[in-house]
Formats: sequence, C-alpha cells, structure tokens
Amino acid sequence: MELKGKGVFGGIAIGRISVYQKRDNVIKRKRVEDAEAEIQRFHDATEGAKKQLQDLYEKALKEVGENGAMLFESHQLMLEDLDYVESIENIIRTETVNAEYAVARTGDNFAEMFAAMTDNEYMQARAADIKDVSNRVISVLQGGGGSGFAATEPSILLADDLAPSETVQLDKSLVLSFVTRHGSTNSHTSILARTMNIPALITVDFPDDADGKMGIVDGYDGILIIDPTEEQLAAYRERQEKDREKERLLQELKGKENVTLDGTKINIYANIGGVKDVADVQKNDAGGIGLFRSEFVYLDSDDFPTEEAQFKAYRTVAENMAGKKVIIRTLDLGADKKVDYFDLGNEENPALGYRAIRICLDRVDIFKTQLRAILRASAFGKISVMFPMIISVDEVRRIKEILEEVKQELQSQDLPFDKDIEIGIMIETPASVFMSEELAEEVDFFSIGTNDLTQYTLAIDRQNPRLDNINDPHHPAILRAIEMTVKNGHKGGAWVGICGELGADTTLTETFLRMGVDELSVSPSRVLAVRDAVRKVDLSK
Repeated sequence: MELKGKGVFGGIAIGRISVYQKRDNVIKRKRVEDAEAEIQRFHDATEGAKKQLQDLYEKALKEVGENGAMLFESHQLMLEDLDYVESIENIIRTETVNAEYAVARTGDNFAEMFAAMTDNEYMQARAADIKDVSNRVISVLQGGGGSGFAATEPSILLADDLAPSETVQLDKSLVLSFVTRHGSTNSHTSILARTMNIPALITVDFPDDADGKMGIVDGYDGILIIDPTEEQLAAYRERQEKDREKERLLQELKGKENVTLDGTKINIYANIGGVKDVADVQKNDAGGIGLFRSEFVYLDSDDFPTEEAQFKAYRTVAENMAGKKVIIRTLDLGADKKVDYFDLGNEENPALGYRAIRICLDRVDIFKTQLRAILRASAFGKISVMFPMIISVDEVRRIKEILEEVKQELQSQDLPFDKDIEIGIMIETPASVFMSEELAEEVDFFSIGTNDLTQYTLAIDRQNPRLDNINDPHHPAILRAIEMTVKNGHKGGAWVGICGELGADTTLTETFLRMGVDELSVSPSRVLAVRDAVRKVDLSK
C-alpha cells in the first residue's frame, strides 16, 4: 500500500511500524465535599506538571537547542495564566466538582476560543498548546502519564498527531521516522522534527491496522509504503545506501580547505535561524556563519524580545563559534514573515512594502535595541552586522549614524563591544545592484540575497506556485546582476558573498568562482557538497 503525504524532512527510513496510542484521559464529573481541598489538589498537580515541563525544557535544550526548548517554558507560563487558573478554581468552587473535570472544561473552552481566532494564525496554533497543557495536569491528577510509543526496536512511528511535548519525550534511538495524519509544515512538531533530523511526513491518511507491519518512509517524495514488496524494499535499501555513501564521501572533506585545483580559495559559511542551528554548522565544518537570520528571535517570541534576550542569543552563537566569523542580519520582517505584536497591517504588495530596514529606520527604538544587543555580543566573538533590503546610499548613511549613536551610548555605560565591527549590506534589490559601486564605499562587505534578487529582478512573486515554470534563478539577468555586484564591490573595497539559495547550487559554483565571489553561505547540510564542488574546479583552464 502506497500513501502520499507531505515531506517535512528528507531521507529514507525502513523498518517496523509502531502506531502511537494516545493515552486519552477519561474525565468524569464528580461532586466533591471540600472545594478548597480540591483546589489545593489542582495546585499540587500544577506544580507536578511544571516540574515535568522543566525536565522537558532541559532535555530539549540539550537535544534541539534554545528555540526548540522555549516551547516548554511557554507551557509553564500558561499554567500560571490568571484567567486559566481562576476559571478552574471558579468551576470547582461554584459547582463543587472534581479538579479533573474543571481542568478539562477550562482547557476545552480556552482551546475553542483560540481556534475561533481565524484572523490570527499564531493564536489559533495556541489551541493545541492549551489542550496539551491541560492534558498534562489531568494526567498528573490521575497519577498517570508516559509515552504512547511502545516500540522496543527502532521503528517508524505513525500518529494521528503529536503534541510538541510528546515529540520531545520520544526515545530518539527507537524512532526511524514519524508520520502523522494531521499537522502543518510550520507546526511546533514539524520544526522539532527537522531539528531532530528525523525523516517525517504529515497529512498521510494511514489505516489503524498498520501497527507491526513493515514500512518505508520516503521523506524526499512524501511517500509512506505499508507492507512493501521485496522489489520495493530492495530499491529503497539501495537509495538508502547511496545516501549513506554520499554522506561518507562528503565527511572525508571535513578539515580540508575550500580551495580549487589551481589554488584559489573561497570561504564557505552557513546560514542559520537561531542558536539551535550552531550544532549543525559545527557538524558540517562550516568556516563561519554567513547569515544569522535574527528575525527568528522575534518570530519565536510572544512580544518584542528584550535587549538581554537578544544579547544572550547572539553571544551564545558567537561563543560557540569560537572566533569564527558570525554575520548577524538585522531583523527582516514583513512580506511573508509577519509577527502579530509588530502590528504591521495588511498591504496590497507586502513584498514591496513596509519591511526589513524600512521598519528599522521608521521604528528606531526597536532598531537600537537590536543594535545594542549585537554590539554587546561582539565583545564575545567575531561578529559582523549586515542590513537587508537596501536601495540607497542615504539609507546606509542613516544606519551608520544610528549605529554610531548606539556605540556612544554603550561607551558611556562602560559596556564592552568591538569598536571596529565589520558592517555590510544585503544586495537583493535591482536598485542596490545599480548603486553597488557607491554602496561599496560605505560598507565592508556585500552579501547577495539571490532569493529576493530573483523575485524583484524578474518581477515574479516567489510565493505564487503558478509562476514556478518561469521563476528561473539561472536567468541571465540574475547572473549579470551578481557579476556586476562582485565587480563593483571589489572596485569600492568591499568583499562579496552570496547567502541566497543559489549559493548552494553546485551547477553554478564554478561560475561564481570565475566571477570572483569571495564567500558562499549555504544551509549547514550543503557545506560539504559545495566544498566538494569547489575542490573540483580548475580556474586556470
């Protein structure tokens, strides 16, 4: 039986199937004699649930990093929410009922309320969180708990859906892959799955009787095969072995230089979204971090992240990279990356609208908070800062004025920072390409963001699937824009890198080297493949 779904993380898994059995809490409404004693019982269970969540936080911190672990911190905060707690206490007092019933009813009410917020995706997603938290308290009240994953050998896990806490509690040594009927590519569970490097599929309508059967998960093509034939098993084992062989060959490149056959060197760095990704950067032997997408610090927060919270994230990355370059891009929100608390509003053309540096130069208080955090972190490693969505020299000069103001503030407070911090800009608009010679005289480096540069140069919305057939990042106009940027950047004294997806396209590696590109920044998993491509090029021919 072959079933189609959506791949969340690539790879091939072959093994026995284990269907996850949810431990449903059967809740009965019971009258109690002493409501205050029942309320105390609820508070005791809440403390027990908090202890479990703290343990999960510490486990997730080690396994998936700070961003993945923050979820369990937010679950602890939910248990302290006054509206939530008072609702449960009120039901127990006014109806003299058991705590389990009061928690279940409150959890359902709150989840229903969040789910009804159809104009707010973030709040809708919290419906699952409140149910997860409520079920945890009920489980403690009933003296139960534990995982519904009963496998004793490495298995493919199938589930209707998995709460984030259930995903983290899984014994990873026994999980080859997981497949769910529900979920989304942006759910907490999907994010954790990618971070845990487990091949995974969502939206697969599998039968309940699959437990114990042999299975194959194809994370590349989004396929689950139940009871595969011998021919299918043989074919997928061969694909699996090819994946392993490719990985083995690439691993041999660790510690080797990014140098062509004729001796030309290039820097190969990695793109990251947060602290959790640093482990992959190190594992794949990147020479540094060419793009730290700082907006994920904002996307993972329920409110404007404080200077201290940002400083901690940036410092941790800088320290973990131990003197290797870390380029932090200031927040690039707007367009397809919305944060409710910024209250950006709706726009006719968000990709051409109020976004990135335009927000920062308009809301200078937010910008200064981030710059303070970045500068303070620069005392703990080799940090550079770059600014997105630039279209003019005036913008860059205004940015430099604000940066100078922040430096003077820190100096007056005796807070250490790198006074000569390297600054750069993203080249992702045609305007910045045409102005690249003048812009190079203002900054230390350029980083070409080919995703947006392609979108703006070709006038194609990259979110529109109907245009996929003409959305060509190899278009001659894009390659000419890159070549012009490199030439003008060098002329003005700036080094030039590429941090868009095109940087990882090994069919263009030689082209970029011949143009004189100084650095390529790619996803961590592509570092060794790009190094391999570089080492096969001979620029003397």
